[in-house]
Amino acid sequence: MKPGLAKRLRIYLGESDHYQGQPLYHWIVKKARELGLAGATVYRGIEGFGATSRIHSARLLALSSDLPILVEIVDTEPYIEKILPFLQECLSGSLLTIEDVEVLKYEEGASK
Repeated sequence: MKPGLAKRLRIYLGESDHYQGQPLYHWIVKKARELGLAGATVYRGIEGFGATSRIHSARLLALSSDLPILVEIVDTEPYIEKILPFLQECLSGSLLTIEDVEVLKYEEGASK
């Protein structure tokens, strides 16, 4: 991916969301890699709520084991469009957003 205009896809899930017996976020990352997307990052939230308005929290006294998960992918629009059919197949009760972003720099990092 070259610097310039791109799209940011955000997928909001719960930690308990699974697909074919594995965490759904894992499948999304695998599919993004398989389709040649620039990259994907999974973030684990410490607290949040969604459509059900039930609060999910990592606080010690909270009973939730369904913490918020955010998968974020930045790439050009044609590449983002490649993963959308898979997401339509495997997601239920999730939130997806696509936003315009400007990529200033994208290059492979040096391993240490």
